[in-house]
Amino acid sequence: MGFSVILVSCAVLGGTFRKDEDFGRSAPFYFYLIMKKFFTLILLRMIAFNTIHAEVTWTLSNDGTLTISGADMPNYSSYHGTIPWYSQRENIKKVVIENGVTRIGDFAFYECTNLNSITIPNSVTSIGNRAFYDCQNLTSIKIPNSVTSIDNFSFYGCKGLTTVTIPNSVTSIGSSSFYECSSLTSITISESVTRIDDASFVGCSNLTSIIIPNTVTSIGVMAFSGCSGLTSITIPNSVESIA
Repeated sequence: MGFSVILVSCAVLGGTFRKDEDFGRSAPFYFYLIMKKFFTLILLRMIAFNTIHAEVTWTLSNDGTLTISGADMPNYSSYHGTIPWYSQRENIKKVVIENGVTRIGDFAFYECTNLNSITIPNSVTSIGNRAFYDCQNLTSIKIPNSVTSIDNFSFYGCKGLTTVTIPNSVTSIGSSSFYECSSLTSITISESVTRIDDASFVGCSNLTSIIIPNTVTSIGVMAFSGCSGLTSITIPNSVESIA
């Protein structure tokens, strides 16, 4: 079994065996080659990872302003493990994203609980999954017309968020995107939005009214569950399904 594994590994990694070779004598040599190539692959992956992350640079000033510049912000998919400023999250009060950054990556400002202000340039086209998760002191946000998508859980737990304007450029609002935004009183949904996903506004207890544009064709499961203050909602004839 071990011999077969080594043969397969050599084939995959570019190694070759000749039938007339003495396995006992050559095994250490081929094992060395396999391990060398294995660690080379790991090193290349690490270099690629760092190269991707090098596409944005950041600085944090003494007054708590996090300034981010560069091009495409990567997705920080493993929570705090890959978020460069995560260890400083409690010191971040303001975020300035400079023009040129094309997206706000997944988990970008995860648990930045003292964040109260953010500037998003027109170069940003998407807001990633859990990008502002649990940013409890964020009271308002202006989403520029360049943004086309707001991903799942983007503003989950932003309890201080009171107003949100979704521009005409946005075509999709992800699942649970404004979950437990309990201070949210007003939200404007643009006429470019075609679907309101599952649990989008769950627990928005202070939301009193909402107008859904004629472009929306479906409303997901529990989209407005727990919106106890909701006294008025207009559902257009364009809506074909309410889950």
